[in-house]
Amino acid sequence: MSEKKSFLDGKKILAVDDEQDVLETIVDALETAHVDKASDFKTAAEKIEENRYDLAILDIMGVDGLTLLEQTVDKGIPTVMLTAHAMNVETLMTSIKKGAISFLPKEKLADLDIILEDMLKAMHDGEPTWKILFDELEGFFNEKFGPGWKEKDKDFWLEFQKRSYVSKGMQSRFMHDQKVLSRGI
Repeated sequence: MSEKKSFLDGKKILAVDDEQDVLETIVDALETAHVDKASDFKTAAEKIEENRYDLAILDIMGVDGLTLLEQTVDKGIPTVMLTAHAMNVETLMTSIKKGAISFLPKEKLADLDIILEDMLKAMHDGEPTWKILFDELEGFFNEKFGPGWKEKDKDFWLEFQKRSYVSKGMQSRFMHDQKVLSRGI
């Protein structure tokens, strides 16, 4: 019987964090992928410019990950933001606005391979990655940010949900469906 192929198998992934133990944890968790590491902004920026990656994992603090996110998005590299110290609603919203596909707490590094596997599968299938994240980590975010944390920025979250929870495959089908187009949607 053949073993199920992982979406991580053979992927070229850039991991950027100023903490060596975090980088080693990422390498260990993603053992079937080819992980390229950088521990500072300059090295990471050079690697993004010079190489092609299937995915980037960027720490927000210590390496100016939000600026690096702009570079990865410009290069078409799906990017996951990783943080411990910047775990707040504002940074989550900024990551979304700048084009990240996910926002992971370092407390969930033990599950990194499972979370990334689910996200890469969703991307492959044209499904929304953010829906997977919130389905898997909603309880974590509610505990971390407090009850009703989306209420302060309700308009942002309503618009985000409309745009990001509809898969690209569904969006594409809607754009070619005359019944939908005739209604001005």
